[in-house]
Amino acid sequence: MLDEFDRKILATLQVDSSLSMQEVADRVGLSSTPCWRRIQKLESAGYIKRRVALLDAEMLDLGVSVFIAVRTNQHNAEWVQRFRKIVVSFPEVVDFYRLSGDVDYLIRAVVSDIRAYDELYQRLIARIDLHDVSSMFTMEQIKSTTELPLGASAGRAERPARATGVRPARPAGKAAAPLRRPGAPGGETARR
Repeated sequence: MLDEFDRKILATLQVDSSLSMQEVADRVGLSSTPCWRRIQKLESAGYIKRRVALLDAEMLDLGVSVFIAVRTNQHNAEWVQRFRKIVVSFPEVVDFYRLSGDVDYLIRAVVSDIRAYDELYQRLIARIDLHDVSSMFTMEQIKSTTELPLGASAGRAERPARATGVRPARPAGKAAAPLRRPGAPGGETARR
C-alpha cells in the first residue's frame, strides 16, 4: 500500500524523473538513502513502469492527431488476435483501446498530414477486413498529460497501480543527472 512519501515520490517523478536523487529526496522530505530505497521498491512493484523523454510532435512534423473508431462484425479470437497484432505493428499508432458500447476499438495515431493518414489507413485495410471505420482529426489539443492524479484516494487498492513514470525533456543546456544510489562505490548508477 502506498503511503504519503510514496505518493510524493511518484508525483515528483512523473513531473520530472530526470531529477537527481538528492533533488527528489529534498522535495519529498526524506534523506537520499531512504528515498532511493523507496524508488527501487516502487519500480520493482511496477508502480513505475519506465522513464522516457516526451517529444514535441509538432517539431517532429507529426502534428496531426487522428482518432480512428473501428466497429467490427468479427468477434472471434483468431480475428481479434490478428487485428491487435496488425494495429500495434504500426509506429504511427500511439494509443489503442478496446471499448464497450457502439465502437469496438479506438486507435489514436500521429501523422504529418492527411496524406500520411490515408497511407496508414490503406496499409491497415490491406492487411485486415474491417466492418466500419470512422476517422476524426483533432482541431486543437486542449489538454494532454501523462501525470496521473495521486490524491488521497490513489493507491488505496491492494493491487499495484498501473502508473507510468516518464522522463520529460530537460530544458536546453541542462544535462540530465542519472539516479545514483547514495554512497555507492565507484558512482554505481541506480537501475532505470
